[in-house]
Amino acid sequence: MDNRIPKRSEVKAEYTWATEDIYPTDDAWVEDFKKLRDIPSKLMSYKGRLGESGQTLLEFLKLSDDISVLVDNLGNFARRKSDEDTAVSRYQGMVGQLMNVYVLINSAGSFETPEITAIPDDRMNELYSEAPGLSLYKLKFDRIRKKREHILSENEERILALAGDAMGSPENIYSMFSDADMRFPDAYDKDGKAHQVTHGSYVPLMHQSDRVLRKSAFEAMYKTYGSFKNTMAATLSAQIKSVQFYSQARNYSSSLEAALDDNEVPVEVYTNLIKAVHENMDYMYKYVDLRKKLMGVDELHFYDIYANMAADADMKIPFEQAKETVLKALEPLGEDYLKIMREGFDNRWIDVYENEGKTSGAYSAGARVHPYVLLNYKDNLDSMFTLAHEMGHAIHSYLSNKKQSVVYSDYVIFVAEVASTCNEALLMQYLLKTTEDKKQKAYLINYFLEQFRTTLYRQTMFAEFELKINELCAAGETLTADTLCEIYGELNKLYFGDGLVLDDEIRLEWARIPHFYYNYYVYQYATGYSAAIALSQRILNEGETAVKDYIGFLSGGCSKDPIELLRGAGVDMATTKPISDALKLFGSLIDKMNELIG
Repeated sequence: MDNRIPKRSEVKAEYTWATEDIYPTDDAWVEDFKKLRDIPSKLMSYKGRLGESGQTLLEFLKLSDDISVLVDNLGNFARRKSDEDTAVSRYQGMVGQLMNVYVLINSAGSFETPEITAIPDDRMNELYSEAPGLSLYKLKFDRIRKKREHILSENEERILALAGDAMGSPENIYSMFSDADMRFPDAYDKDGKAHQVTHGSYVPLMHQSDRVLRKSAFEAMYKTYGSFKNTMAATLSAQIKSVQFYSQARNYSSSLEAALDDNEVPVEVYTNLIKAVHENMDYMYKYVDLRKKLMGVDELHFYDIYANMAADADMKIPFEQAKETVLKALEPLGEDYLKIMREGFDNRWIDVYENEGKTSGAYSAGARVHPYVLLNYKDNLDSMFTLAHEMGHAIHSYLSNKKQSVVYSDYVIFVAEVASTCNEALLMQYLLKTTEDKKQKAYLINYFLEQFRTTLYRQTMFAEFELKINELCAAGETLTADTLCEIYGELNKLYFGDGLVLDDEIRLEWARIPHFYYNYYVYQYATGYSAAIALSQRILNEGETAVKDYIGFLSGGCSKDPIELLRGAGVDMATTKPISDALKLFGSLIDKMNELIG
């Protein structure tokens, strides 16, 4: 079998995404890009005038919406082409060009928030009367004006806008270094056969039954990161300093408050997550004991925790089969939902397989023309769940773009992860219901357990790590490689207990996690998963009423705050109940696995 990663030119067109749906050629992108040149001056022509009349304010807002659509098209094309092969400098250059102009646009429009904030309430009501079309933007205005204490003067806002490109450098440097430049030595199996180690192949290698191969891949990955640990620590430290800079500049009490305020999520949602998981660590320790027992090892290592505990029932799932299974699993969501899913499958919304230089991992980008989904598909159960997950994001974007105006179509990440993980939960429920073979059922329960471990426990551990390093930075501590490794090692010990050997290599895992550059992003996987379990159960149990509520949630964009949107779908994330209930389900699955395998 050829394990070589193909070049981009060798991948069949039907397995690549249709970037031509945005722009048919690079030249067409360049022509649209030229339209950005005059935008800063157009924006500046409204400076000092937003309170002048209702019509002036409405004109400015419509211009802003048009700019958003144009930049969205330009950005999606350039970034999708760049992600196809990060070694192609042309598309990196296009992304860079766009970012440079985008900074100028943000700078030119930096007067918007201070001016809207400064309009007296009486005058604001007059503006609504002068231009009835402004009522569409009332929620936007209310959100801006609620943050008055965090809005700076016009000149200060302009400085922050100008700093945007430089402050985004740590993430860009990390991506170029880790994805484009870093190479890993081959891993070797028990027979001495070499296996290529890449970001895309690493986790599938960790799922292999060959323990020699798993250990070899584990050591190859982290030995490489270890040789660059000081560079990685400096890059992550720069990211955290950037986050701290913005939170302090905007007069927040902490970077956590600043990050969550953007999404209208109370800080207690974050801290309650960590608290709830800490209170249920016994389930994880019970899981570790089960894994050690079922794998029959004297010592359980970190290179053992991805391997299937029911290896004899390993499931090979080609991409075409995965699409069919996902469609069947999501039938409870109704024909309208499935129609959108089929449209994505049939019209090249998805970039399916790994190729040389392609960005690692998976994501969905909600372009205006239609969503784009990046996969690095392997023929396994994990990849099928990733397909369901990312298409959940995609359909959320599709519905919000169709049902909401431009100003409210971008939903916050907190609710996005609910949509994606609800698909995963429905897929798992379908597979468990339709699988009668005892070994395969054990395999699926193992996978369900892994979702809890990796999504609820592991992402909460990531969230706690991110909180700790932000607090250290705020206290004036230096984030050295040794400090980061020590914190990360202690958290692994806390979350996994004494039943798992604390391998030195795992202390370096922070260096390969791109989400630490996303500013308090990861906690939303854990909260989203908890909400998804609740939503999927409601959909399966209540049928049409629950589906209607859920589709309303998916179509909501940011037309309400995320906690209210979820309440409308039947889940209250302002409480710890969804998290506690999900962890109880995790405990019951451990018991069920014990019963099946004995």
